[in-house]
Amino acid sequence: MPGLVGRMLMDQLLRRITVMGRLTVRWPDSSISSYAGVPGPEAAFEFTDWRTVWRVLRNPSLRLGEAYMDDGFRPVDRPIYDVLDALITNVAATTNGRFFVAMHDAYGKLTRRFAQFNPAGRSRRNVAHHYDLNGRLYSLFLDRDRQYSCAYFPRGDETLEEAQLAKKRHIAAKLRLDRPDLSVLDIGCGWGGLALTLAREFGARVTGITLSTEQLNEARARAEAEGLQDRVTFELMDYRAMHRSFDRIVSVGMFEHVGVGHYRQFFETVKRCLAADGVALLHTIGRNEVPGATNPWLAKYIFPGGYCPALSEVLRAIEKSRLLTTDIEVLRLHYAETLRHWRRRFAANRDAISAIYDERFCRMFEFYLAGSELAFRRENMVVFQIQLAREQTAAPLTRDYIGVAEQQAAARAPASA
Repeated sequence: MPGLVGRMLMDQLLRRITVMGRLTVRWPDSSISSYAGVPGPEAAFEFTDWRTVWRVLRNPSLRLGEAYMDDGFRPVDRPIYDVLDALITNVAATTNGRFFVAMHDAYGKLTRRFAQFNPAGRSRRNVAHHYDLNGRLYSLFLDRDRQYSCAYFPRGDETLEEAQLAKKRHIAAKLRLDRPDLSVLDIGCGWGGLALTLAREFGARVTGITLSTEQLNEARARAEAEGLQDRVTFELMDYRAMHRSFDRIVSVGMFEHVGVGHYRQFFETVKRCLAADGVALLHTIGRNEVPGATNPWLAKYIFPGGYCPALSEVLRAIEKSRLLTTDIEVLRLHYAETLRHWRRRFAANRDAISAIYDERFCRMFEFYLAGSELAFRRENMVVFQIQLAREQTAAPLTRDYIGVAEQQAAARAPASA
């Protein structure tokens, strides 16, 4: 009887939300159901037991990913990306689908302040959860420079290496590194790639800070290997502990870990550490919609304490800090393309990754990469680049200087990677 009721409820839900493409479901008793709408993505999947059906019904935002990790929910003859694409496309296209997900996500919105309470100690643990994984894992799906943030595709057909280099030069252009020996603070420096590029190509003196010991050790080793240890230093430090002054400040892919309750602290730190005529650049994932909550599966398994904000939430905190917003750029679909490259490289190296961890870990990461790509491709996730200053004259009056600086950087080092 529980199986019959679970099937009936899931069947009713799938009939209501399937308005595009075709979904084919194989049930635990081996029977098959099909749901179709206007032409669109097609996918097939199976539930291996009735308990999984019930768990997914009760909380799809959390339990569907867990079911895939535990092999209770399986794609049939297609990768998980195709199944999620069909499901997400239909949920986004129907009122019933959006309401069902919103109903289960309402709790996340009510409790997000607590979930994103990230004092220094908790921030350190949250960072370790994801960034202190085996370093070889990241070398198997990222670019050679280990850029673990949105790449930049000016043409759209760049390789991953080309697009990540373009991203670093795009950021450097907005930082206005127009003379050597400018001091730069890199908040959330990762494995050091951006800091090393700013020193190597632009003559900057960079201090990178991170909460990941794995990233710190790798970044320091890279600086020494390149002979840049006199221009680039890396420290294990929470951003709130920094009190030195810098000509430029940059933060790429770190703000997502700050938490809404700490935005004011973050921008107060930027203002405190930024020289009077300085320029800062924030590069962060955001939502092109009203404030929301982090997907519960992503928060539990991938980025605990993380949140991608609405632009209104960021600007409100900037206004309170009395920093000046001098430029905002919205990068649409660039992260979808970045994640497509990562997802394909992960698949190509899956056997090597499963030897480091296990099959459940591989399924977890596949679900993360596929779901994240679709959030940028089918939903409203974007990347914001926000330029900040303390004085109105810190940036030129028009944006023409950005393209000029990028061209000059490419001409100086056309073969860099």
